Amino acid sequence: MKKLFIMCFVLAVLAGCNSKQAEKETDMQKKVSQFAGFTLTSNINDLSENDKQMLLLFFDVARIMDTLFWEQAYGSRLEAIRLANGDTLKEKFIEINYGPWERLNNNISFVAGIGEKPAGANFYPCDISKEEFDNFDTPDKTSLYTIIRRDENRNLVSIPYHVYYKSQLDSASQLLKKAALLASDEGLKKYLELRAEALVTSNYLHSDLAWMDMKSNRIDLVVGPIENYEDQLFGYKASFEAYILLKDMEWSKKLERYATLLPDLQKRLPVDEKYKTGTPGASSDLGAYDVVYYAGDCNAGSKTIAINLPNDPEVHKQKGSRRLQLKNAMQAKFDKILVPISNLVISPEQQQFVSFEAFFSNTMFHEVAHGLGVYQVVDDTLSISAALKDKYTTIEEGKADILGLFLEDELIRLNELGADIRESYTTFVAGIFRSIRFGAASAHGKANLISYNYLLEKGAFNRNRKGIYTVDYDKMKAAVSMLAKEIIELQGNGNYEAAVSFIDSYSKFKPELKADIEKINNMEIPVDIVFNQGPAYIGL
Repeated sequence: MKKLFIMCFVLAVLAGCNSKQAEKETDMQKKVSQFAGFTLTSNINDLSENDKQMLLLFFDVARIMDTLFWEQAYGSRLEAIRLANGDTLKEKFIEINYGPWERLNNNISFVAGIGEKPAGANFYPCDISKEEFDNFDTPDKTSLYTIIRRDENRNLVSIPYHVYYKSQLDSASQLLKKAALLASDEGLKKYLELRAEALVTSNYLHSDLAWMDMKSNRIDLVVGPIENYEDQLFGYKASFEAYILLKDMEWSKKLERYATLLPDLQKRLPVDEKYKTGTPGASSDLGAYDVVYYAGDCNAGSKTIAINLPNDPEVHKQKGSRRLQLKNAMQAKFDKILVPISNLVISPEQQQFVSFEAFFSNTMFHEVAHGLGVYQVVDDTLSISAALKDKYTTIEEGKADILGLFLEDELIRLNELGADIRESYTTFVAGIFRSIRFGAASAHGKANLISYNYLLEKGAFNRNRKGIYTVDYDKMKAAVSMLAKEIIELQGNGNYEAAVSFIDSYSKFKPELKADIEKINNMEIPVDIVFNQGPAYIGL
């Protein structure tokens, strides 16, 4: 009898352990399933054999950028994967997040024994303090293209990317030179040659200007250290990434008209003249693309669906910027995420105003808005990013969100945009919930949280007790103009403390909003997308 009891006890313990293991697997399965799969492909039948060979070289370059971003975000990819201890679901989630922290859930760790993600990622020593960095006396410590390490005496040193990552960047540079020999488009050829040089010198200005000059190329490549979102300590350091793109020539032609209107749109901003003295570059352009590969920073967590580059203010002054709409990825997010969310939170009578066309316009004019407004602090030579430091990305994304809506309304009134402003506003409100799910750790998510709280405060939309939202279109129009004005002035004044206060005031997650997000999550609507991508998916 005693033996039978012991056997039953052991079986019960094992059953309990198996149950806990199954529960853990279920939790991880839910995390992975939050990312809807989507295949990146495009029609390449019109490409020449040289074009196809060039694309294969681009894939090789992109994989190098992916490896470099792993180094910046965490360290060794293989070491990160080992943290999963053979759990394939956990491995998948580590791959999605480029490390053991959930990017769309405030960077909380999902691996036992791993602490908080360092604010400076792997750009700085993990034990660095802001005071130590401030006292570090070297001219290039705030450069986008240097990494901070300690020497043998534990003193801080600043090392250029092209020195620290020499082997990988030399290889990428050689691949770009080979690709340039295959390029039939002269603009693309020049860009690839200059970008190859930039990777091994950390001087990106000339290649950025050359990228701006490209107009007729069907194939495009965005590559290098570009955005500074990963550096949450100071916002100084740029992350490696790559996009391989195929231009949709028909859609892009439709968008060319808006680029010519940028100087007039700048004059129409709802601020005093001193905040709109800059003139958008005449070479700014808009284009629609199929993206066939994401690598590095742009592939981590939430996937970018539009690009506004280059970031260099000097390029903006000389040439403006290019706004690339990633049409296939955008359609995926609309179908798989935005429509299901709108069916849950938007009032039934207004759901008719949620459309892909409006989502496309919201996204496009968000990127257009990045290039408008102030370019530096009013009455100072200080750049906006230098003045607002780690708060810059949140404020800038907030500006682009709300100013983009303002621009849509202006263009509709000028008969330049054949759209219904009700669709723009309603789709934007539904889109807020999509982006807020990114969590407060994301600049985009926090910017949308600011929009939500500000617009709700101004009565731009109303929420009933069931968490259903109805847009007040007249109040929305007024609130959009007020918020655009407030953010542009905040940037122009360059007051860091004011930026901190503004963000703190409007980035609080209120209980009713948490309930709405929980309702969305309980319906298992994907948070974002994850790609099936590579040469085979486009027929190479």
